[in-house]
Amino acid sequence: MKAAPKILLILLTLLVPVLFFQPWRPVSSAQAEPAQLLIQRKNTQTVNFTWYDWWMVHWENNEAVCRILIEHPGLPYSGEILNACGTVYTNQWKTTQPCASLNDTTSCRGMYLHFLRSFPGSRNVEVTLPEPQVWLSLVNCNPSPTPNICTTLPTLLLTGEEPLPNEMIVDIKGTLDGQPFNCPGSMCTLPLHPTGTQGISMEFWGDSSHGDSTLVFKALLRVVAQGDFMAPEGSTQVDNARWNVDILSSQWRDGALASCSDTWQVFPDPNGPPAWLNTPVQLQDMLSTHSYYYLAGVLIANGMVDVTDCPQGGLADNKVANECGLQRAFPQVQQWQNQFDTQILQVSRDTGVPAQLMKNVFGRESQFWPGLYSTINEAGLGQLTEKGADTLLVWNVGFFNTYCPTILSSDECKKGFVFLTTDEQSMLRGSLVGQVNASCPECPLKINLDQASFSVRIFAESMLATCQQTARIVFNITNSSPGKVSTYVDLWKMTLANYNAGPGCLYNAANAAWTQERSLAWDRIKDYLEPACQPASVYVDSISQGQPVEPTPTSWVFQGTPLSSPVYPTAPPFTLTPTFSPFTATPRTTTVSTLPPTATPTTGGPTRTPTATSETSPYPVDTEVPTETLPPY
Repeated sequence: MKAAPKILLILLTLLVPVLFFQPWRPVSSAQAEPAQLLIQRKNTQTVNFTWYDWWMVHWENNEAVCRILIEHPGLPYSGEILNACGTVYTNQWKTTQPCASLNDTTSCRGMYLHFLRSFPGSRNVEVTLPEPQVWLSLVNCNPSPTPNICTTLPTLLLTGEEPLPNEMIVDIKGTLDGQPFNCPGSMCTLPLHPTGTQGISMEFWGDSSHGDSTLVFKALLRVVAQGDFMAPEGSTQVDNARWNVDILSSQWRDGALASCSDTWQVFPDPNGPPAWLNTPVQLQDMLSTHSYYYLAGVLIANGMVDVTDCPQGGLADNKVANECGLQRAFPQVQQWQNQFDTQILQVSRDTGVPAQLMKNVFGRESQFWPGLYSTINEAGLGQLTEKGADTLLVWNVGFFNTYCPTILSSDECKKGFVFLTTDEQSMLRGSLVGQVNASCPECPLKINLDQASFSVRIFAESMLATCQQTARIVFNITNSSPGKVSTYVDLWKMTLANYNAGPGCLYNAANAAWTQERSLAWDRIKDYLEPACQPASVYVDSISQGQPVEPTPTSWVFQGTPLSSPVYPTAPPFTLTPTFSPFTATPRTTTVSTLPPTATPTTGGPTRTPTATSETSPYPVDTEVPTETLPPY
């Protein structure tokens, strides 16, 4: 009879006139509460597998000293041997020399491994089931070619998603600017109205027929008229209006991603971001024609340009192009700096990192020649360092969860980057830098262009991580959300300074500006940069105001005397999770260190001293193995 209320609830829900598309209706505050949160969505499943039974055996008398039960074919790993046999026996086994004669092993010393058998096993595994979701999108927008612009006041659409079979979202509830709403069914429409430049807040969730609810999600919404006309807050009477609609939420699934805006909880300027933080609609708007002297010099040095009529072969003393060399190389320079535009624009759409920002950074870091600073361990168009890889792997959790299992085991990756061993962290850092390293001695021009293109994705993920770290720094200093104490543009400038000079430089300067002036405007922060960090100000200006004369290595302070860094809490304070778009990584096979040689025991097989099996052991009880089942020796 316990299933009756659940079936009745589903039947009643199905009889609602328009189940899957209901407009909102006001409800009392008492009704606007989740049905029940935090029900553990777990299920127990029986998993079948194969046990592989190994013994560690003495050479001299064929006596088994320990049993090694593993769940994979092939030799046991060193850690498995250590866990099963202990330190003393494992060390003896590691130092064992090969036995010279297998006909008479009594004179041999040490241990060897013997594979006995394989047999089926099973265990009950507790599986976490997927959680329900509520997603946000717009309808009735009549979008213009410009992103985030609607020619009519749009409607917000909330769509419930219940991944469990035979279950559904039965209603969607929440509050919009403090006003409760409730929609029966799995879809809900909320007409939007002008909000003013500061926007309004929203909380929402869905109740499931499973008996629980989604998490309580949050969003910031802003709807403002764009252009020379003005509309009072709440007024929809604007002729020929164009509405700028911004929605910041982890649940946004319509159009461009908010990325760092969501992390910081801050809106861009209603009239649009500055040019250096823009993402063009059309590819041709990405075209640049900068005179890159270093890039021209590299192209000349690699025989790509005819400079027979230029003095000094078109190169100045420092191997950059002279004026004649740049003039001759300019067509190739223009083609080279624009060949990554398609990849940059696509990555921008996938991650929300502004396309023009990425292109400006690449121009500053490498002048689009990704092999420029190979001697100081920087790789890719964005010149990723191992310290930059650290930031990416610590602060971009979604990226870490995708990338780590391609290098380490899934169980190790579940610990998180900061809880891995030093060797494992070093392996991840090195492999990540190696994946974006475009140096290729056997490739044309000694550059692997595919690797260079791949580094665009890694740079964007790294920038998302730096946004998260910058948000934490601001929160540590002010105890406030970044969007409440700074602006969209200033937060991007802080993020660039963090990327270039490191968190220590940014923290010290921002903390001083906040303490002395109660300001986190970049123009105030840069005045408090310590001497070793001051080049970061020039770096930010070059990205936001113009292109550099020459590329610069990252980061300034890492090449000089390190500054003391403040201690940051390990977890970001925000409940909203930035959207992450998976990248394509090449899986790697884990390399197992070479084990001491195994050998076949002499006639009669090894003997084993009986020992009691612990009741708490995860292994099956050791039973007698019939003689006829043993492999022949």
